[in-house]
Amino acid sequence: MADRRDFYEVLGVDRNADADEIQRAYRKLVRKYHPDVNKNPGAEDRFKEISEAYSVLSDPQTRRRYDAFGHDFRQVPPDVDPEEWSRGRARAGAGARAGGGQRRSARAEDFGFGADVDLEALLGGMFGGRGRRGWGPVPGADQEAELPLTVEEAYQGGRRTITLPGGRRLDVTIPKGVTNGQRIRLAGQGGQGSGDAPPGDIYLIVRIAEHPRYRVEGRDLHTTLPLAPWEAALGATVAIDTPGGEAKLKVPPGTSSGRRLRLRGRGMPAQRGPAGDLFAEVRILVPPRLSEEERRLFEQLAAVSTFDPRRDS
Repeated sequence: MADRRDFYEVLGVDRNADADEIQRAYRKLVRKYHPDVNKNPGAEDRFKEISEAYSVLSDPQTRRRYDAFGHDFRQVPPDVDPEEWSRGRARAGAGARAGGGQRRSARAEDFGFGADVDLEALLGGMFGGRGRRGWGPVPGADQEAELPLTVEEAYQGGRRTITLPGGRRLDVTIPKGVTNGQRIRLAGQGGQGSGDAPPGDIYLIVRIAEHPRYRVEGRDLHTTLPLAPWEAALGATVAIDTPGGEAKLKVPPGTSSGRRLRLRGRGMPAQRGPAGDLFAEVRILVPPRLSEEERRLFEQLAAVSTFDPRRDS
C-alpha cells in the first residue's frame, strides 16, 4: 500500500480541515474529473481516487481510524481504539528520546494495553505479520458511498447499476419512496475479511438532488401552483403534475397567492405506513398582454369592485 497517495493530498486539503472544507474540495474535484464531463485519459481513475478519499474522510469515525492507522485502517480490528493507539505511539517515541537516543522495545502499556498483552503478536496480527499469537480471522470493514437520485427515481424505486470507488460495479435494488439520508445496506459487499472471516457490508446513503419543480421534506413534496386571477377568485379544478402522474386539485373560491393546498397521499410513498402529502403553493399570474375584450372586462371589474387588497388583506 506504500504507493497509495495520502487521502488528504488527493483532496488537496490540510489534515486539520473541517467537514465543510472537505466537502467543498470534493465537489470542486468532482466537477472537474467526473467521467461524464472529463473525457481525458486518466480522469476516471482520478475520479475513483477522489471518491474513495472522500468516502473515508467525510465519515468522522472512519477518518479517525485512517488518521491513526493510515491505509491499513480497514485491517485493524474495530476494538482497537485509534486515540489510544496514537497516544501509545507518542509515548513510545518520547521514551526513546528520553533514553538518550538509544532505542528501547515498545511496551504494550505505551499503546494503552495491559502489560500482559503480547505486543509483537498484536502488531503482527494487525498488519499481516507473523506474530506468535495473531488476532485470528478479522471481519471485513463496512464501507459507505453516496447514492445520488432524482426525485422521480426515489419515488419509483427500481433497479440501478452503480460504480463504486475502485471501479467495482453493482446492481442495486432501490425501494420505492427512499428519503434523503436513508441508508441502503448491501450485505457482504464491503471490505474483504481475513482468513475465513466474512466480508463487511456497503451502506449507500441516499442523496436526492435538487429538482426544478419539487422540494422534498421527509416524505412530503412541495411545489408551486400557477393560477389565473379568475381561477383563484371563482374557484376551479385544475390538473397538477406529481411524480406519480397527473392529479386533480380543487381550488376553493377566494384563494390568494401564498395559500398552500394539500393533496393527501401524493407525496413520497412509504414501505410501511402512509405516504407523504403534496403541498401546492398558489401563485396568481396575470396575462402579460391583454386583448381588447380582456381589458374591457378588467376595467369593468375595477369600476364595480369594492375590494382593496391593501386594506382588506
